[in-house]
Amino acid sequence: ERRKKPRKRKETHDDDHSHPTTDRPFGTQAPHTVASMGDDSGRIRKQEADYTAEVDEALPAAVVLAQNQGVHEGIAALLPLEKKARLACDMSSTTRILVAIVTMCFDAKDWTALSEHLILLSKRRGQLKAAMTKMVQKACEYLDEMPDKETTLKLIETIRTVTDGKIHVEIERANVTMKLAMMKEAEGNIVEAADILQDLQVETFGSMNRREKVEFILEQMRLGLLKKDFIRAQIISKKISTNFFKEENTHELKLKYYNQMLQLAQHDQKYLEMSRYHRAIFDTEQVQAVEDQWMPALRDSLVFAVLAPHGNEQADMLERLAKEEKLAKLPLFKQLLKVVQTAEITPWRVFQEQFGSDLQKLAAFTQETEVGRLQWQDMRKRIVEHNVRVIASYYTQIRMPRLATLLELSEEDAEENLSSLVTSKTVFAKIDRPAGIVTFKSQQDPDTVLNEWSSGLGSLMRLVDTGTHLITKELMLHKA
Repeated sequence: ERRKKPRKRKETHDDDHSHPTTDRPFGTQAPHTVASMGDDSGRIRKQEADYTAEVDEALPAAVVLAQNQGVHEGIAALLPLEKKARLACDMSSTTRILVAIVTMCFDAKDWTALSEHLILLSKRRGQLKAAMTKMVQKACEYLDEMPDKETTLKLIETIRTVTDGKIHVEIERANVTMKLAMMKEAEGNIVEAADILQDLQVETFGSMNRREKVEFILEQMRLGLLKKDFIRAQIISKKISTNFFKEENTHELKLKYYNQMLQLAQHDQKYLEMSRYHRAIFDTEQVQAVEDQWMPALRDSLVFAVLAPHGNEQADMLERLAKEEKLAKLPLFKQLLKVVQTAEITPWRVFQEQFGSDLQKLAAFTQETEVGRLQWQDMRKRIVEHNVRVIASYYTQIRMPRLATLLELSEEDAEENLSSLVTSKTVFAKIDRPAGIVTFKSQQDPDTVLNEWSSGLGSLMRLVDTGTHLITKELMLHKA
């Protein structure tokens, strides 16, 4: 019987960049060991020779040659040694040579040679990842020392070209992309800056820690909002988990995040979301310690909760705000909360006399902006809707003129507000226009009526039995 020989598993050593840690400092990469190196094709190779001595001798000579005969002569003297070190997988020597070439180009102020050799060296066959990373990092250090803006932009584009699609230099690509976007923003080209920054999906970067990812995504959101691309900004915002803000020293990012989310919610007129965001700002520990910060946050949370359409979530938010102890320091807004929670009719005229002058001093209701005027109209609508719900809870039928009188509106406006509540299924109502009667109680089918009657009768009989038992007990005690 023929037997197949078992295959020996090929031992491989994972490159440190395939499993990066999130705790590594920003801009640094995991060190490579001498035993195994990864090249740009992803292969794992072992070091075959050590050219440290040759590099120690060649570097000073190349620098002198570059100073005397030109930078290209100095680089040409190093390229054969770079090839030998690279093919032998001598990471230390290859790194020193690449960094030296970049430095010589910078010292000679030959910016064209710097860009050309960055591209040339990055495309060499079997180029070591760690050596390439150090070379790109060295080039990034020279960005702030460029003589003019045009040269800086050219070097940034070169670095972006070199780092495109390479995981081991993703942090450097993110840095230069951010710098390029900030330069475009400074020029006033917001659209281009936003497009440049949004090309990067930093949430997939394994070598970048969570804080840096959040900072980058917040910048993407900020530029998206400046661009008025609210849909893209909303999509980007979902990449941030609010659980991150429970960590220490994240309150600045938390406040920045919620302020940007407020802009998104303001654009879509999502008042309940705005109330939640203001409440999240209010609950921040650093905000709680400063009265001038928590008072506006709590006030705005209450105001936008009142502005939100009636519903279970809105009612829950109002209840939680009513339990807040610090609300006692805002008596006017505590009274406003009491008005909308009490089942009493408050005509808009009375409400405006009581709260109008104070509320219109707020940025949310200022009459100088279109948004302020719109939100003041929404406040009027919410007060009218509150009054309609109160009437529906007390009346089963009411004539339309009487309803308009209670609401202090014309019959047309009263019917419009009532229809809006019926459409949203907040109240049930039917309008008999020829008779001018509004019915708030829905007609029940016979089965429902019988079930309610049976349930009520059962409860009545249990009460009668309990009462009879107690009377009999008292009589027995009295006779005893």
